[in-house]
Amino acid sequence: MAKIRQGDEIIVIAGKDKGRKGTVIRVYEDERVLVEGINVARKHQKPNPNAGVAGGIIEREMPLDVSNVMLFNPTTQKGDRVGYRNLEDGKKVRYFKSNNEVLDS
Repeated sequence: MAKIRQGDEIIVIAGKDKGRKGTVIRVYEDERVLVEGINVARKHQKPNPNAGVAGGIIEREMPLDVSNVMLFNPTTQKGDRVGYRNLEDGKKVRYFKSNNEVLDS
């Protein structure tokens, strides 16, 4: 069970986009995450008429290391650490460590 999952709201804590918030698009196996609108790089795209790809400079999101992001806690409006807890019905859930609020329902 990963601490950061697809669809989570995160905040960047290190790097050029420090302090920005975004939604996780994809989580990679090598401990990296792709966040919507964060860590945008410019790529020079060569045109390929056979595939219908136009040339030019395109902008795309690049993955961030998972150590550079934290889950965003909406009640405290800050990034927060996450732990695991087993509920009474045996379900394993994530919770915010600052206010013990359960993240997964």
